[in-house]
Amino acid sequence: MTTVAFIGLGAMGAPMVGHLIRAGRTVRAFVRRPEAADAARQLGAEPFFTPAETARGAAVVFTNVTSSEDVRQVLLGPQGVIEGAAPGTICVDHSTISPIITREVAQALAAKGIEALDCPVSGGTIGAQAGTLTIMVGGKAENLEKVRPLLECVGKTITHIGDHGAGQVAKLCNQIAQVVNIEGIAEAMRFAGAQGVDTGKVFQALSTGFAGSRMLDLLGPKMVSRDFSAGIESRLHAKDFGLAADIAGEIGLDLPAMRATAAQLGELMDQGWGKDDTSSLLKVLELKKA
Repeated sequence: MTTVAFIGLGAMGAPMVGHLIRAGRTVRAFVRRPEAADAARQLGAEPFFTPAETARGAAVVFTNVTSSEDVRQVLLGPQGVIEGAAPGTICVDHSTISPIITREVAQALAAKGIEALDCPVSGGTIGAQAGTLTIMVGGKAENLEKVRPLLECVGKTITHIGDHGAGQVAKLCNQIAQVVNIEGIAEAMRFAGAQGVDTGKVFQALSTGFAGSRMLDLLGPKMVSRDFSAGIESRLHAKDFGLAADIAGEIGLDLPAMRATAAQLGELMDQGWGKDDTSSLLKVLELKKA
């Protein structure tokens, strides 16, 4: 497990690679462009230009990309990991994607003797930088134990949820609870502001009572100060809600709060605010004057 591969050197992936390197691991990193290769070298990783080549000689392959199709392509597509990884390699996917696609990908990898774990994370860029991510794991428990020392380089809380796809289900549950909470905070701030009450003082009062939450602590001050710069871009929450809504529809599950929040996220996207923070849900409410 000394040599690992990493695909997805974004805002989350780059600091995760840094933690692995500082822990003494050799990292082979997939890049698409020459300038990205320079950035990988600055981190201390060796760059490669196809997922297949990146995976060669690595005991574990990490992926942290955006969509279900991105994961499918880098793992199973032309010049994908499946063409370069040796049997026994473990693929650890930190992306948030469909649990259905996760199971399909795990089955295709298993046909080549390659193991898979879905390991979506919570904690955002702050958690990635601090190495304190929460990691929800789906797949074989024995494979989790093999990679646990690596996961402990980037995460603080690691929970085995169940078989393939279970980690992704847990992450979507996390997103439902989190973003419905953000919408509630936005509505509380809108309610206070519409009545001419100091939202900063309302935030102070709420944060010490039963309405207090991690989301209130993080996003309440952003709403009060109207700082909508992204901690987590709202388009990513909208993408995750789309996944959850699709699955709920397929199984005939009615989740009213999720449905209402999804509509607000959709309006946020329509306004072109997808790269702003999800605290921008407050601005959606403000589109309709009191």
